[in-house]
Amino acid sequence: MLISEALASAALIAVRDCMGVTAGERVLVVTDERMRAIGYALRAAALSLADEVLLVEMLPRRSNGEEPPSEVAALMKMADVVLCPTSKSLTHTDARRAASASGVRVATLPGVTEEIMVRCMNADYERIAERTLKLCAMLESSSVVRVRAPSGTDITLPVKGRKAYASTGLFRKKGESGNLPTGEAFLAPLEGLSNGVVVVDGSMAMIGMVSEPIRIEVEGGYATRITGGPSAEKLLALIEPHGKDARTVAEFGIGTNDKAVLSGLILEDEKVMGTIHIAFGDNKSMGGSVRVASHLDGLIKDPTVWFDDRIIMENGVFATQL
Repeated sequence: MLISEALASAALIAVRDCMGVTAGERVLVVTDERMRAIGYALRAAALSLADEVLLVEMLPRRSNGEEPPSEVAALMKMADVVLCPTSKSLTHTDARRAASASGVRVATLPGVTEEIMVRCMNADYERIAERTLKLCAMLESSSVVRVRAPSGTDITLPVKGRKAYASTGLFRKKGESGNLPTGEAFLAPLEGLSNGVVVVDGSMAMIGMVSEPIRIEVEGGYATRITGGPSAEKLLALIEPHGKDARTVAEFGIGTNDKAVLSGLILEDEKVMGTIHIAFGDNKSMGGSVRVASHLDGLIKDPTVWFDDRIIMENGVFATQL
């Protein structure tokens, strides 16, 4: 398979710099037909560094968070490093969680394109890591997050005691995992306590850029009413098969990658600096208690964000140096 020089370079950064692959390690690439080109680029990069590289191709999953075949899950626990360029995200799966618990370093690349790989893998991940870790420390010392935005978002998210996760792009220690490309600080708000309105005016996972803003009313930690034209109808169709758990307020996150731009693909969009995202569905991967085969992030532009009484971001601009 022909791999462009730019994609080969981006794949090498992912494998060598972000995952820290070294000689003697076993690398597994999990992909599907739609993502085969990215899978082969990562395989080629890994072959230049590791002693053993295996690529396995599965059928595309139907939703973000749907489990891979049991055979793939077993292989994931046997590697030192796993890279998952797949059509649907394996981030919020028991297979990924089990691999991480076994000490495997895992990077998920759901829906990534060559353009996004080349653009975002060339970011300064040391700087992104510094910025992200600072935000996580502030999140963990806070009790409540509040978000307001010009499109109508106004929501309060209690977070006291929840661990914040830094997706820094540097997954070099045993058990570390996250997206590539990446750059976000995130956590799971406390179940059953979030209230307000989320208006998704950027992009929505599995939908892309919204045709018109999606208004999501939240009561007692669940999305109770979703309105807003064709994009809202698509979101409802994605959520309804999974029941009430798929309506759980699952995640609050802040983008920290200064190279990322709004592209309509949530993998990149949720990393854009100056935006926040709120997800609904599975939160078990980030310390919550809800396991459901759905995790859908909605992007909010130009937000003003408070951690308790401290303004962190005003109209999409960090209020403090990060």
